Amino acid sequence: MSRHLERHYAERIGWLRASVLGANDGIVSTASLIVGIAASSAGHTEILTAGLAGLVAGAMSMAAGEYVSVSSQADTENADLERERVELKDFPEAELKELTNIYVQRGLSKELALQVAKELTAHDALATHAREELGLTEIHTARPVQAALASAGTFAVGAALPLVLALVSPPAQLIPIVSAGSLLLLAFLGGLAANVGGAKIWIGAARVTFWGALAMLATAGVGALFGTVVP
Repeated sequence: MSRHLERHYAERIGWLRASVLGANDGIVSTASLIVGIAASSAGHTEILTAGLAGLVAGAMSMAAGEYVSVSSQADTENADLERERVELKDFPEAELKELTNIYVQRGLSKELALQVAKELTAHDALATHAREELGLTEIHTARPVQAALASAGTFAVGAALPLVLALVSPPAQLIPIVSAGSLLLLAFLGGLAANVGGAKIWIGAARVTFWGALAMLATAGVGALFGTVVP
């Protein structure tokens, strides 16, 4: 008998969001920084130094931001679960009625809804209420450390790509090479993320490329307008 294996894109939401955000931000911010400084007529060494500093600072910022953000989400989830645990202990009948009403609203008869509610409550009351009442599941549970490491790591990888392009580019062609190479990388990652998430590849590639190009144009304009040669 063949096995029926189901793959759900929702299972990838946590790590996919953090990874895509980190890599895209690494490419966009570092490439924009490099292009902006290059447009100010800075030297090759200064451009690379600024790019490397941007990589380190950005990776740490991404890690801290993701950790704080997801930790806040985890704190909220834990507070809701603790409140639900107390209510299940102090008001079991009211909680059973509440769970029954949820199933009735979803289309079950009152008798069947009560039976389902009783059996699931006997199996694992807290998990059932967390899922049905609070919308909390294992897939969507907040994981601060995982999100922080994924964001920092993917940011560093993404930021390293335009930095390598800047390193190997002749100074006269640095801006077009870094810009074009970074946009191609953004398009590839955008399409890849869309494919992994079950969306249309061209949409994912187009939107991230558009915003990346806009960011590089803006920083290049700032560098050209206000930049000075670094001694």
